[in-house]
Order: sequence, then C-alpha cells, then structure tokens
Amino acid sequence: MNGSPLSRTRCSQCPCPGSLCFLADTKLLEKSSLLVHFTEKLQAESFDPQAPRSGRETNGSLLEPGLGPTEALQTLKIKYQGQIAEMKDVSGELAYRIIELSKLLKAKECKLQEQKTRLASLSGRISELEAEHLQLKGRAEALGSGNCARKAEYDALRERYRVQEGELRRAAEQEQELIESLVRKKVEAAEHQNKKNERVKQSRLSRELKKATKRTVCIDVESDAVKPAEVKVPVRELVELEGGEKLRKRPFRSASATSMTLARCVDVFKGLLDFRLKRGNSISSGSEVRYRSMPVCLVTCLPSQVSDVQEAHLSEVNAVKFSPSSGVLATGGADSLIRLWNVAGGRLESLQTLEGTNGSITSIEFDPSGCQILAASYNNAAQLWHIGDCKSKETLTGHADKVTAAKFRSTRHQAVTGSRDRTVKEWDLGKGACCRTINVLSYCNDVVCCDNVIVSGHHDKKIRFWDSRGPRCTEVIPVEGKVTSLHISQDQMHLLSCSRDNTLKVIDLKMNNVRQVFRADGFKCGSDWTKAIFSPDKSYALVGSSDGCLYLWNMESGKLETILSGEHR
Repeated sequence: MNGSPLSRTRCSQCPCPGSLCFLADTKLLEKSSLLVHFTEKLQAESFDPQAPRSGRETNGSLLEPGLGPTEALQTLKIKYQGQIAEMKDVSGELAYRIIELSKLLKAKECKLQEQKTRLASLSGRISELEAEHLQLKGRAEALGSGNCARKAEYDALRERYRVQEGELRRAAEQEQELIESLVRKKVEAAEHQNKKNERVKQSRLSRELKKATKRTVCIDVESDAVKPAEVKVPVRELVELEGGEKLRKRPFRSASATSMTLARCVDVFKGLLDFRLKRGNSISSGSEVRYRSMPVCLVTCLPSQVSDVQEAHLSEVNAVKFSPSSGVLATGGADSLIRLWNVAGGRLESLQTLEGTNGSITSIEFDPSGCQILAASYNNAAQLWHIGDCKSKETLTGHADKVTAAKFRSTRHQAVTGSRDRTVKEWDLGKGACCRTINVLSYCNDVVCCDNVIVSGHHDKKIRFWDSRGPRCTEVIPVEGKVTSLHISQDQMHLLSCSRDNTLKVIDLKMNNVRQVFRADGFKCGSDWTKAIFSPDKSYALVGSSDGCLYLWNMESGKLETILSGEHR
C-alpha cells in the first residue's frame, strides 16, 4: 500500500464523490504501515541481546522493580504481542475496507469511463449540431434574402396591379359612358327613324284616303252590299292610282268609302308588319339558327288584387311560367302533370294537360317561339313537349339525381339542365343527346343562359359563369346564402338571384359584381326552390315569401314597392 501518492493524485483528479472516502482510507493505511514498521523494529530490539539499551531502559525505568532481566523481557514481549495482535486486527479490517473500496473504485472507474465515452459522443453530436446549425443559419439567411427579393417583386407587382386596376376601372367607366352615349344615339336615331316612318305612313295613308274619296260608288237600297258603280267617265276625269286603279275626282265620301278606307288601313299596317318581319328574318348572325326576337315590354302595370283562382293540381304547385306572348300559362306540380291555361281577360281557361313524367315537376320553360315546353323533374330527367301534343316528344336522361332546372339556349335545338348530382349538362335537342357535362363541387339549384354564357346557382353559396365554348369556369360570384333561383333580364344586362339569407341580389353582367341587394322585414326565403324574377321591363323584382305574400321591389329606387297578399296565406 505504498502507492499512496499515486492514489492521492488519482483522487485529486477524480471528480467523483468516492474520492474523499478513498483519501481517508489511504491515510489509515499509511498509519497502519507506520505501526507495522514500528512493531517490527521493537520486536527486533526486544530479541537482540546485543542491542544497546536506552538510558531509561538500562536504568530499569520501564521494568517493574524486583524483576530480573529475563522476566522483564518476557513481560515486555507479552505486552508488545498484545499490541501487535490488536494492530493485526486493525490491519485486517483496514485491508477488508481497502478491498471493498477497491471494488467500489473499479465500479466508479467503469462508470467514469462510460461517462467519458458518453461525453465524447455528446461532444461529437454537439459538433454535428453546431455544423447543422451553421448550415441552417446559412440557409435561413439565403431564404431571408430570397424572401426580401420576392417581397420587393410582390410589392412591385401589387403596385402594377393597383395601377392596372385603376386603368381598368377608368376604361370600364369610359366603356360605360360610350355605351350610354351609343344607346342615347341609337334611341335618338330610332326616334328620328320612327318619326320619319310615321310621316311616310301618314303621307301614304293620306294619299290612300284621298284616292278612296275619289271613287264613285252606288248604293243599292234593296241590298246590304255596297259595290262600286261601273260608269263611263271621260278619260280626262280619271286619276291614275299606284296599283293601276282609276277613279273619278269627286268630293263625295260615302259610308262604303269609309269602310274601304278602314280596310285599306288594315292592309297598310299589315304590310308594314310583314315588311318588318321579313327584314328581321333576313338578318343572320352566324351559322347557328337562332330564335326570332320577341316583342319587348315597355311599361309594367303593378297588380293590385287577385284576378282568378284555380285548383290547378292535386298537390303542391312547384313551377309556373308564362309563354313569351303571355297568352298561355303553364303550371307544374308534385302530381307529375303540366297543365296549360289560356289567359283571357284576367281569367284562366284550361287548355291542355301534358303527361309523361314520373316525378314532381321542378322547372318549366317555354322556348322563345312559344311552341315547345321543357320541364325538369324528380325522375332524374328533363322532358320536351310540343304545344298540342299530350305526350312527351323527347326525354333527356343522363343525370344521376333530381333535375332541378332546365332552360332553352338562345340557339335552336339546344338546352341546359342542372341537377343535384353536381353536374350541369348541355343537350342537343335534335339528337336528344348530351353534348357536354360540367362537373361542379356543389349541386345546382338553377341555371340561366345568355348568348355563349351559362350561369348556374349552387348550394355552396356561389354563382358560377361557364363559357359554352370553353371547358373552364370564367367567373365565380360568392353570395351569403344558398342560391335558390336565377333570372336574367330581357336585355341580358342584369341577373337576379335569390338566396337562403333572405335577400335578392342584382348582378351587373358587364362588370360581374353585385349592384343591388334587396331585403325586407317579413320576407323569408322558405325553400331551396323559391323563385325570384324581373318584371318584363326590368322595373321591378318580385319574389314569394314563406308567409304566403309576394314582395315587390322598385329597381330604380331600390325600395320595397308593395307587398301582395292573397290566397297563398
């Protein structure tokens, strides 16, 4: 155990808590070694008779008085042997403790080695993380610089967008001004042409009246018939007419002449109308055969009371529609029937019943000529009738769910349908086949058509615009409620939508934005098929409410004009 300096060095370097115990044990071992050395030295001196004695021992100070040298030595031997035995016991205990502490030291050294190994691995991991940190820091700096550059580009693009948006707005305003100016000029030109035509018509009518008054007639008292007299007159008294007819100058105007004048007036108006129709039919806008434009309503008179009530169907009435001439009314109900009514003097007269559907009628539409009816139903199909035929001419099948809307296109033999199967389909009525399917994320409640654009209203609170010449949606206008109906004005300038947020919205089709919003206390859109329409002259907007009343707004003022209550309460 003489390696104590090394042990002390190890203990001084060792940071573990066992180093203090080891230092104390080392000191005990050193003391034990000194005691062993001192014991051996004493034993050697005790058994060496030649060894010199100290003055004290020689003088017998350590010996008991009266003992001889041999007895004294024996006494000292016994005394020292007891001390040696005690020291051996102490040394054994110390040796056992040394062994235990050595084992503990080895365990601590193993643990220390593990900690050093772990420390080395952690140091390596720290180095790797520091390198990765530096790398990520470099990437972050690069991304930061890139983001700064992109931010600058974004700001520049935003500024360009703002400038171009302002230019677009100014261009749109200029376009609107030009359109208004062009419309005013066209109106002035039309008024001028109408005045000119009126003057020509009056001049022609005046000539006809003058010619009619110059005709000689003979009145037969015995007969009701009035006929011109066949008399011979001098040639100088005859006047040449436009049709080669010769009459005598005479200032007499009889009843027969008046009747003839009225007949000629009717013929003149008839000729003018025939001329306009022929002129309108001679104009073609393309290869597609379009419907002839119908007369436009100039003034709308507001209704004040119910003029007639009819028990039209066995159950609910889901759809009503006037023909383009307003002479026929079509109604469709949950009894799978479509009934046609003749409108005469504010009264409805049953005209015809159309059969052939197997589900509730959801939508009815007349074609612009008023000769065909297209209806959508809950049997996943739309059906086409000719006025006068009781049975369906064509059934358009292909939808996987209820068909909620069916409308004619502006071109002949084309139609569009919308369904709850989240599709809008275009149809060729000549072939009775689907020519295009538009897939949408939400099911369709209504569709309308104008020129080459299809507009659909959906359950996801959006109105979508589709170009029939392209595959994509060209515009999406969000509203605040589920869209229940759409209606387009006759001039195709505005779109009226009704939604479940109890509002009507007027959308400008030129700018594709909401122009007006109509709402009123008491009005509630009660179902997903509530319909709203423009008046024929686009002066009013009309919608039915869940309370059984009709709410009517003035388009010019934007205010509620009146509430019509009646038999639907």
